[in-house]
Amino acid sequence: MGKSKRFKEIVNIINTKKISSQEMLLNQLQDMGFNVTQSTISRDLKNLRLVKKRNLGGEEYYVIDNNSIMEKKPLSFEKFVSKLKESVISIKNAANIIVVKTYPGEAQGVAAAFDSMNYNEILGTVAGDDTIICIIDNLENAVKLMNILKNV
Repeated sequence: MGKSKRFKEIVNIINTKKISSQEMLLNQLQDMGFNVTQSTISRDLKNLRLVKKRNLGGEEYYVIDNNSIMEKKPLSFEKFVSKLKESVISIKNAANIIVVKTYPGEAQGVAAAFDSMNYNEILGTVAGDDTIICIIDNLENAVKLMNILKNV
């Protein structure tokens, strides 16, 4: 079976199942009759611009990266917490928008840390000098994220 058919099946698998590893994807493709190796899967993921996202439940899985041509490596939770502790003054939410107040000049770095976490539920961040707005996909997930942030 050809590369384009394999690419189509990979996209279909990624869109219908939570695939958290190359091995899981490899097994899915082999079950469908594709004769592929792990190195082929690795190249396919790069060519298709698939990146790992995580949700607020801590699950990681592959998605198609529509935001960037370059793959973004998720920030470790420990580094994220460290950045928050050194830069953030307060965190409050208004429905599905979280407002983060930082020390002067720190908002860009903290917003980058939020973006680097690759939480699927975070639709985007906007940072000024000392304030960030973080848009979450819905109120329930905003509450989940607030609970995570309050406990760091």
